[in-house]
Amino acid sequence: MTHDPVRRPASHPTFGVGVIGAGRVGAVLAAALRAAGHDVVAAAGESDASRGRIDALLPGVTVAKPTDVARTSDLLLLTVPDDMLSNVVTVLSASGAIHAGQVVVHTSGRHGLAVLEPARAVLSRILALHPAMTFTGTEVDLPRLTGCVFGVTSDAEDRALAESLVADLGGTPMWVREDLRTLYHAGLAHGANHLVTLVSEAMEILSAAGAADPAATLRPLLTAALDNALEDGDAALTGPIVRGDVETVRAHVTDLRATAPQTLPSYVAMARATLDRAVTDGRLLPIRAAAMLRVLDAAEAPTPRDRQAR
Repeated sequence: MTHDPVRRPASHPTFGVGVIGAGRVGAVLAAALRAAGHDVVAAAGESDASRGRIDALLPGVTVAKPTDVARTSDLLLLTVPDDMLSNVVTVLSASGAIHAGQVVVHTSGRHGLAVLEPARAVLSRILALHPAMTFTGTEVDLPRLTGCVFGVTSDAEDRALAESLVADLGGTPMWVREDLRTLYHAGLAHGANHLVTLVSEAMEILSAAGAADPAATLRPLLTAALDNALEDGDAALTGPIVRGDVETVRAHVTDLRATAPQTLPSYVAMARATLDRAVTDGRLLPIRAAAMLRVLDAAEAPTPRDRQAR
């Protein structure tokens, strides 16, 4: 493993770390904390994939039940799915497995501290610490943590603790207010998860057009587009919508409907959003935008074949 953690001062606290939910995120973060000098004492993971990640990333670590992991750890890392988190915290706190003085950290982007209130009630210290990164669950993720932004929500008295843990992971904290956690997470999901869907659909379209290696065709274009968008925002927009090429968009719609109909809804949705932004920043005249909008409206209208299928 090549993760190179930040050097820690002698006064820096070390913890016995337990991880519940050894999925793609949990196993990697636990491995990074181990590399930074913390002792990973136990991990819980029920699936074969989770057990495999524990073996690969946390060799020698005891695999135990969630209650046992919680009882034996000073710092409990909860990396379970968002919808399970509340129940896990409630059950572990009610059973006494989560205990006073323990640091309880979750990695959900959506949730802040409220979901950890049962742990606070038994006098645990609580943190929300979400890495703004996509994970494979393998050692290739470890160097990617260097410079990664972590969305952090904490009580004021635990701010230094949160900063030290993020530093151990090689990251940078972004402080997120409790009431803005969901909005923060929506921005990441819209940008990253929907990007995967968009790129996958683009590759499907190129495959239908005869590209032998659609990924290689897209990579230089998408890399440049992403860099330009991150640097310049809407000013980076190019293509037929910004140019007002109505007939080109009409031809796109026709061919997508005939050859790759599964991609048409997202094409139209993104075209509408792009059109709105191009009009707002003055790059497309309203009269040209109205013509483009009629093409997009027609693309969503049911065809005779659609009506027959009903």
